Amino acid sequence: MSTHALERSFRHRFLASVTTVVLLSGLASCASQQSQSNNLAVASSNTGGNSTEAKTLVLRVGFISSESKLPIGPEGWTLQKGTLTPALKSLGVTEVKFIPFVGGPALNEALVSGQLDMGLYGDTPALVGRAAGLPTRLINQTRVGQNAWLITKKNGVRSVAQLKGTKIGVAKGTYPHRYLMGLLEKEGLTKDVKVVQIPAADAKPALERGDISAYPFAMGAGPTLVSQGFPAIDRAKDHQGLVGTGVSVVTENFLSRHPELPQKWNQIRRQALQEIKANPEAFYQFAAQASGNVPLAIVKESYPLDLYPTEPFTPEGLKLLNSTKQFLADQKLLKSDFEIKDWQISNP
Repeated sequence: MSTHALERSFRHRFLASVTTVVLLSGLASCASQQSQSNNLAVASSNTGGNSTEAKTLVLRVGFISSESKLPIGPEGWTLQKGTLTPALKSLGVTEVKFIPFVGGPALNEALVSGQLDMGLYGDTPALVGRAAGLPTRLINQTRVGQNAWLITKKNGVRSVAQLKGTKIGVAKGTYPHRYLMGLLEKEGLTKDVKVVQIPAADAKPALERGDISAYPFAMGAGPTLVSQGFPAIDRAKDHQGLVGTGVSVVTENFLSRHPELPQKWNQIRRQALQEIKANPEAFYQFAAQASGNVPLAIVKESYPLDLYPTEPFTPEGLKLLNSTKQFLADQKLLKSDFEIKDWQISNP
């Protein structure tokens, strides 16, 4: 296959991850309204139809995880402590339900089909989804400086230059994908490697079989594999502009009914971060347990406290977010262009 054909094939596969977003966008409002009606119907049946009883309002929040039961950050911390739902009582929220997803494209589909009200995930899938017409608003940047580890098979290549002529796996539409493509461009290898879609859960076996020469792993998984003897030949944090950011988004449908959510959510988050930074060891114990009892050393390497900004938006975070959007646009991987400031909620 020619180089141009490979590039066209790659772009087609990447954009396929958001095709469902475009196809389902017309269904989002209807699906969300139906979900709300179902929740109210259940509440009514539980209260005997008494209109004076409080209705059930479940805030459904998606996050990315292969192992964690809760988001590793102030959001999961507050739920584990039992303070998140009471803090949202003034909005009518009676339950907060965190729902894990294996990747950003799947979370985007759940947002647009009305299965979620909020999403906590990487900047790349959030940007791709918004550009494809996903009706979300940006509440904050949950993390600034997300690292990624480029892992190779044992006894495999030992440098980025040696990747020339090989096949590299990646979960497309994720922040490690953006890191990988930026690295390949920087090293002049974009046309000299084949990038193939492989879910993160299948990456380690693919490396061990020799199906791929390398794979960019996200936080948690990257340090775990290094501890198991897999070489890391590169890291996102070693390159300016290639680290990722995490974002919180809310659907426009939910926001229209609860416009006070962003400000309240960020207040809760700020207070939780004050607690976490005052007692980091307790936070790391929580993170280790929520991640499936992984070693503390891996948790600390994956989730340093300076990863979590106290303010909803920072100059560094917005610079990274705009840089990622520009990169995706230059690669023709966005369906449309938009301004970050128009996506942000003012004074969240």
